[in-house]
Amino acid sequence: MRPKTRVKICGITNTEDMDAAIKYGVYYAGIMFFEKSPRFVDLDQAKQLSLHADNAIKKVAVTVDFDNHMLDEIVENVPLDYIQLHGNETPSRVKEIKLRYQLPVIKALGVSEIADLELIPPFTGVADQLLIDAKSPSSSVLPGGNGLNFDWKLLKDFEFQCPWLLAGGLNSENAAEAIALTGATQLDLSSGVEKAPGLKDDKKISLFMSSI
Repeated sequence: MRPKTRVKICGITNTEDMDAAIKYGVYYAGIMFFEKSPRFVDLDQAKQLSLHADNAIKKVAVTVDFDNHMLDEIVENVPLDYIQLHGNETPSRVKEIKLRYQLPVIKALGVSEIADLELIPPFTGVADQLLIDAKSPSSSVLPGGNGLNFDWKLLKDFEFQCPWLLAGGLNSENAAEAIALTGATQLDLSSGVEKAPGLKDDKKISLFMSSI
């Protein structure tokens, strides 16, 4: 029997959208701390969101090449369940962050061709989970959240040795196909359930959750 698909909605910016995610059974809520993102929230907003959600959903701090000072501020002020690293962090940096904060780490890796799968083994057994996303175009200031997908067939025969999430351009119309092609049991999305950047759409969340 196929396990229930866990969903992470990234870039939640307000309590109404957090409530919608919880209502429809979303497992993870991504809170964006990268200032260049249209879904960015400051420490006070993030704390409010996290306290509002309480234990009804797993809270994930989404970070991009943050130093210890920046991570210290986040972890000290915002109740969290995971730290997501969405930059160019190395396996040794992942180990350092896990040890320092005693929180599970999700490491995002960008994929656009078969050679990119070689990035996965060095992080396996180091990060607690991997997030496989579409590689951002060189012109983008965002490492993810661009609403782009990649050729999911690249993952068809790849055997992951740790938990992982599939991201990149997912929505209610293609999620079932993505699951069928990759075998993913966890999905991550943002723009696919939005009416505008940073503003989720209750109906789109409902449709997405029904589609899987």
